Amino acid sequence: MPRVRPSSCRRAGLWLALAVLLCGYPGAAPAGTLTKAEVEKWFPDPYRVGEKDKAVPVWPIFRYGGPPHHDVPLVGYAFESIDLAPVPGFSGTPINLLVGMDMNGEFMDVIVLSHHEPVFLGGVGPEPLARFLTQYRGLGLKQNITIGSGTARTDHVGGTSVYLDGISRATASLRIINQSVLSAALKIARTKLGYSGGRDPDLIAHVRTDLYEPRTWDQLVESGLVRHLSLKNRDVEKAFEGSEGARRDPEALARPDDPFCDLYGAMVTVPMAGRNLLTDAAWKTLNNRTYSGDQVLLVMAKGRCRIVTETFQRNTVPDRLTLKQSGLPVEMRDLDIDAPMRAIGQPDFDQAMTFRVIFQSGLDPGEPMQVALRVPRSHGIVYPDRYTRDFDLQLSLPSDYVIPAAEDQKTWVATWKSRKLEIAILLLALAGLTWVLARQSRLVSRARPLRWFRPAFLVFTLVFIGWYAQGQLSIVNVVALLQAGIAGQSWAFFLYDPITAILSVYVVATLVVWGRGTFCGWLCPFGALQEFVTMVSKLARIPRRRLQALTDRRLKWVKYVVLAVTLVAAVISARWSDPLVEIEPFKTAITMRFERSWPAVAYALGTILIGAVVYKLFCRYLCPLGAFLALAGRLRRWDWLARRVECGTPCQTCRVRCEYQAIEPSGKIDYLECFQCMECVAIYNDDHQCAPRIMERKGRRWPTNAASRPAGSPDGLVVLGAGGKEQR
Repeated sequence: MPRVRPSSCRRAGLWLALAVLLCGYPGAAPAGTLTKAEVEKWFPDPYRVGEKDKAVPVWPIFRYGGPPHHDVPLVGYAFESIDLAPVPGFSGTPINLLVGMDMNGEFMDVIVLSHHEPVFLGGVGPEPLARFLTQYRGLGLKQNITIGSGTARTDHVGGTSVYLDGISRATASLRIINQSVLSAALKIARTKLGYSGGRDPDLIAHVRTDLYEPRTWDQLVESGLVRHLSLKNRDVEKAFEGSEGARRDPEALARPDDPFCDLYGAMVTVPMAGRNLLTDAAWKTLNNRTYSGDQVLLVMAKGRCRIVTETFQRNTVPDRLTLKQSGLPVEMRDLDIDAPMRAIGQPDFDQAMTFRVIFQSGLDPGEPMQVALRVPRSHGIVYPDRYTRDFDLQLSLPSDYVIPAAEDQKTWVATWKSRKLEIAILLLALAGLTWVLARQSRLVSRARPLRWFRPAFLVFTLVFIGWYAQGQLSIVNVVALLQAGIAGQSWAFFLYDPITAILSVYVVATLVVWGRGTFCGWLCPFGALQEFVTMVSKLARIPRRRLQALTDRRLKWVKYVVLAVTLVAAVISARWSDPLVEIEPFKTAITMRFERSWPAVAYALGTILIGAVVYKLFCRYLCPLGAFLALAGRLRRWDWLARRVECGTPCQTCRVRCEYQAIEPSGKIDYLECFQCMECVAIYNDDHQCAPRIMERKGRRWPTNAASRPAGSPDGLVVLGAGGKEQR
């Protein structure tokens, strides 16, 4: 029987794994599975659950509280989030929640039905998630609901912004859950409760925040950033004709051509308008009191009209103004900014106020909107009859100041902004590592600098990337991509965790250049932890064991078996893959920092401590992510670690000193198993460690053919110890 070459098996495994990962198969869209009877369990007496709507996947909720045969009022709707907003979690499968919402858009309850989030499965457990979801009760879509970090709750602004207490080490998953709840609820609110526009907030235009130049009032009006409505007395009187409110304004009748109101409006979240119209203090206040996606309107009036009455309460909805878009009202509230305007040549206004529209309202800045000014009239003294007419100020942003919806990004942008410092630190570190490795600078090509630079960078990897920023890449990420592809879901869920997203892109890019070693040797927090255990074991002089070459080669195939079983299980069902990914101790040691059940902690400690005897045993022989990266590393285009003709014949120094056993007897580096520790590079450039360099320094050269090997060395094997002494 012909012998199958290992390289052929690896190549076949690579294409099989990539094909399964990238292609999957077109799966059916996920759908809810609850029956009416099951929904009734969550909404018992005095509630009644109606039949599921055939057009929209919701169950109407009625409340019975009157006498027999009395009308039972509709009080809300219940729905499964997976039917309306199947946002994939970090397992690649959508989180399914049962959401109850009343007729005011307030949450009656939010209950988790199913999920496969790694951080909750055997991690922090289900109880913290259940407690987190109880915080939605009583909150509503008219509030800006944001996830806090840890257990810190921030004061809300104007009663419209609420921070939910987060769960430590689970913030990214909670943001996906929050997005699922809000996106699903908004779709129901628009179809059943008359919310604005019928547009998903993630699919609307956004204002451009990168444009600003000083402008005068006239220039802002001319450019369309400030819009104007001019009303004369005769215009108002004409609107009341044919009603009891006609001819009730003596001043309008006496002077019909005099101005009644000059109303101006501007969207001041556009810096070109806001920074010119508002004072520096007002602009700062605006930014402190708003969140990504919120809009702020500045409304200015001059004349007999009033945009709010004398009894108006600050931070509430204006009593004389209404904002509309697509024929539906959009709530706006006073932002309570005193003396907001700077002098740029504008008229002397009688009133000027700023009003905030929260992101969840669905207001699209790229579409026309109307600010309706309500003009009241009354007749009578004791119980006067009141009559009103609305006059619309048309608002629309010039296209130069809007990012079209097709080019816009989803709400993960807010997550990236909130972690901009962590992102900046990571990007600087990756840029530095790239520079050091690409140039093979003295930091990694000389023994002494390498001796301090590598441990220092591994401290950064373990402490910052792993324990602090929670950036441990895992086979869970690969499984999530696979399962999302099978279900036909977007991979955008990765963007909710910017550290993981950046590391993933970097690792994929460096696979083509250097292979798996960049991640496994420098950017894996668990690998860094194993390395420090090895350093401690050396100091403690714990005897270590180097496996025989044949045993080492056979054990290295185990991780490929683990990878294959895990990916096949992921294709079949998430329930199969969830327990299999626990072969990685990453969640216990890095994500949860050992705060798990004792079996999980014992397993993680075991895989770490065994590395004190057999160097990085888990990484080399068991890690399924390492196996996947090794297979993907076949895409590497360059053998970038320098070798000499003497390497392997006769010199074996690098091979014997390589603790990963990634150098073959011939001197060739096995890049699929190389962790890029750079030890062989340091030896290659060291006059006291590299045997050929030592011979050259002595004015001698070793022949490389078998007929002229050094005397006394029948097999030509020459090994130099750490001190540069020749060993045979």
